[in-house]
Amino acid sequence: MRMPFIAAAAAAALALLAGCATAPGERAPIKLTVLHTNDHHGRFWTNADGEYGMAARKTLIDRLRAEVQASGGYTLLLDGGDINTGVPESDLQDAEPDFKGMKLLGYDASAVGNHEFDKPPAVLDKQRQWAGFPLLSANIYKNGQRMFEPYRVFERGGLRIAVLGLTTDDTARMVMPANIAGIEFRKPIDEAAQLLPELRAKADMVIAATHMGHYTDGRRGVNAPGDVEMARATRGLDLIVGGHSQNPVCMLQENLRNDAYVPGTPCAPDRQNGTWIVQAHEWGKYVGRADFEVRPGRIELIKYQLIPVNLKRTVDGKKVAYEETIPEDAGVRAFLQPFQDNGQAQLTVPVGEAAGVFDGDRERVRRQATNLGRLIAQAMRDKTGADVALMNSGGVRDSLPDGRITYRDVLKVQPFGNQVTVVQLTGAELLGYLEAAARMTPGSGGFPQTAGVQMLIEGGQLKDAKVNGQPIDPRRAYRLAINNFTATGGDGYPKLATHPGYLNTGFVDAEVLRAYIAGRSPLKAADYAPGDEVLRR
Repeated sequence: MRMPFIAAAAAAALALLAGCATAPGERAPIKLTVLHTNDHHGRFWTNADGEYGMAARKTLIDRLRAEVQASGGYTLLLDGGDINTGVPESDLQDAEPDFKGMKLLGYDASAVGNHEFDKPPAVLDKQRQWAGFPLLSANIYKNGQRMFEPYRVFERGGLRIAVLGLTTDDTARMVMPANIAGIEFRKPIDEAAQLLPELRAKADMVIAATHMGHYTDGRRGVNAPGDVEMARATRGLDLIVGGHSQNPVCMLQENLRNDAYVPGTPCAPDRQNGTWIVQAHEWGKYVGRADFEVRPGRIELIKYQLIPVNLKRTVDGKKVAYEETIPEDAGVRAFLQPFQDNGQAQLTVPVGEAAGVFDGDRERVRRQATNLGRLIAQAMRDKTGADVALMNSGGVRDSLPDGRITYRDVLKVQPFGNQVTVVQLTGAELLGYLEAAARMTPGSGGFPQTAGVQMLIEGGQLKDAKVNGQPIDPRRAYRLAINNFTATGGDGYPKLATHPGYLNTGFVDAEVLRAYIAGRSPLKAADYAPGDEVLRR
């Protein structure tokens, strides 16, 4: 049955015929604009350069809604998940400002991201109440029953739009087991295939809001299948609003993504098996806009844009916006201000204590292994379950004091907001990476601080390396934890961000260190003395 759509389209056609906008006998299309974001990760407030933030996003969304309404169209606002985890002001408040802020912005629905399970189930229960909009996922089960609403059917001008939620089945290996006890992450492609006939019967248009990732041409490496693979494996999806891989999905040509996309330039979404695939990078940096015209039996994408939210570039030493500055909505800013103030105040609250100084002095940490370097690397290893962790010394910016440690102290040590990544390597690949680390000149930012590996280095050459006291097996698989800066080749390290085994956990380095300190306080500096784990001759 398609009567609601047909009746609405016929009424619209009659109205437009009066203005000679539609040829006689044609039904006027219903115009639907899908607005979308993803991977918000706690960025309810602007950064230090005044980029993104929910108050400016509200202004932009209101403008777009008004423009679409004035042209006789309708809007739907969706998110691709991972609202949680990113900056301390949000993390310390269980992302309350973020969920409530999204409600103020009028989100219609969001996919459930893997980071929605970063905290205990009671926190997620609160967040679902704060949201006031449905968190959708068809493939997450608890005790044999779906844990979330699998889909929601929306009506816009007589047009019925089904929005199906799906979550990466990698979630089980990316979060703490205690937070997902009794929860099963089934294969999203299987769940989609099961539900699509039902959704096609109920709706004129079917959209999947997913948190699965966009992997160009389906080259996913060790990651679970993403949006490209799902589009190729199913029939009946008109649009996928994605997240998880945190890319602007802008294609240069078929199966070739523009990974050097410049804000404000044209963006062509991916298309696979008749399904459009979009993703708006991360953090509210963009609002995606997909303008459709829908007729019975035909859905046409008229225009697509990624609209930057006060993103800036450096020109002659000054920060300059790519496009006109979007003012902040006064009401949303006033609502969020107390959360920002409270978050800032919590940075002075003690997170733990230390017996002895953890040494991050620039002159030493860039020339020798130190207890702070080992502490940071061990925190990364502990969080990810990696065999080996490596931290570039250029990312260690201060020491941790003897006595009380606050979150602000932690942020002085790791102020860049880098994310912890994990790469699955063969033993031969790991040895090659450690050889590159051994060549890093003492005094440079690339000088390595490590945990889980024992190395003998002579004259800048790796002579021996062991993991947990055992020789490295060239054919065995090992997991290496590094930050995303190093993974992209920062400080001269080999690039691993495009390796098939690469996974960005999304965990911010300072938060990983804070949680490690809080869980083991009081820390004894002597327990993290590097000893002879790395011998240089």
